[in-house]
Amino acid sequence: MANNRKEAWLVYDGECPVCRNYVHFFRAKESITLHLVDARKESDIMNEITKSQLNIDEGMVLKIDDALYYGSDAMHALALLGTESDILNKINYRLFRSQAVSRIMYPIGKAFRNILLKILRIPKINNLKNQEKP
Repeated sequence: MANNRKEAWLVYDGECPVCRNYVHFFRAKESITLHLVDARKESDIMNEITKSQLNIDEGMVLKIDDALYYGSDAMHALALLGTESDILNKINYRLFRSQAVSRIMYPIGKAFRNILLKILRIPKINNLKNQEKP
């Protein structure tokens, strides 16, 4: 039987407690192989994200095939790829299944994350810091 699983890569901040917990509890549908990538570690996908001028400090990235989904679009896509296997995944689906609601909710979550990182004195990733401007 052929393996028809779709592969996806979720790039998140491995030092952020909110991000770590989110990826720990997120459950993708059985048809998806989800690879977790810590944005603080060197990787080909982080190089691709930086080359695409996506600031990882401002949003997580989900890669499916050749497409990069960023910030609220990543959360919306994850909601559609996820299961409703437990209460946290059900909440994720209900909050982010609508693209319009994702665009409202994501900045609120991002602001909470940024405040938490400041309190915990966790530095930003700054993946665009040394990039030349086009």
